[in-house]
Amino acid sequence: MTQIQNIAIIMPARFGSTRLPGKPLKLIAGKSMLSRVIDIAQDAAEGLPHVQVAVATDHEEIIKHAEACGAQAIMTDDTCKTGSDRVLQAALKMKTVPDIVINLQGDAPFTPADFVRSVIDVFHEHSDALVATPVVNLSWEELDKIREQKKATPFSGTTCVMGKNGKAKWFSKNILPAIRKEEKLRLKEEKSPVYRHIGLYGYRLNALKKFVTLPEGHFEALEGLEQLRFLENDMDIYTTVVDYEGRPAMNGVDSPEDLARAEALLKSA
Repeated sequence: MTQIQNIAIIMPARFGSTRLPGKPLKLIAGKSMLSRVIDIAQDAAEGLPHVQVAVATDHEEIIKHAEACGAQAIMTDDTCKTGSDRVLQAALKMKTVPDIVINLQGDAPFTPADFVRSVIDVFHEHSDALVATPVVNLSWEELDKIREQKKATPFSGTTCVMGKNGKAKWFSKNILPAIRKEEKLRLKEEKSPVYRHIGLYGYRLNALKKFVTLPEGHFEALEGLEQLRFLENDMDIYTTVVDYEGRPAMNGVDSPEDLARAEALLKSA
């Protein structure tokens, strides 16, 4: 086990959104989306020493709301290109600059706190870990569902292929791997060989600093996947396999339709 001095769970929460302006403050079943994510971060930090929880934003209204929810709030530039840039800027403004930064998206209110803990554990277990992220092994039913979704929205959902050491080989908006003799495999195996990526990241601070200075990668641009920049620059990403265990699962909330779907998920949980 590796001793880690300081960890920060930082939630990037930008006010502007083309499809859902003021997104972090939108209510889901009577509670703001951001407050739900702050609860997740605080639950994940509970019992761990030297963990800070903070919201990184570009808007005064979100600052006030985050502080009312009991989180530290850090103002960042409204010119930040990506959530990673915003998270790094916030980390460097902290009174105690962290060794490890967890990027918990401010629009991901269904991320279980144990997923965050699982990412933190990677850095305790692997002294060479630069980046860590969770993946979920899809059941055959879940694989069928994601295939159906991709007929309408081909760039929804990201899959990951890993090596035996748990390091990511590749991420894609295509479903990887392709499966020969799938019908026979379905009879033998309870789970499919496909892993879906969850958009939650942990970074060693120096790795995040390097990442934001690198130019956009060729495959990163083609796939629209920021994490490929690490792999294209020979920076390893450790994966950690997690399980929703029947809890409601949903990608980020980006539209009014997503808000309605989020409310429905909470009611059915």
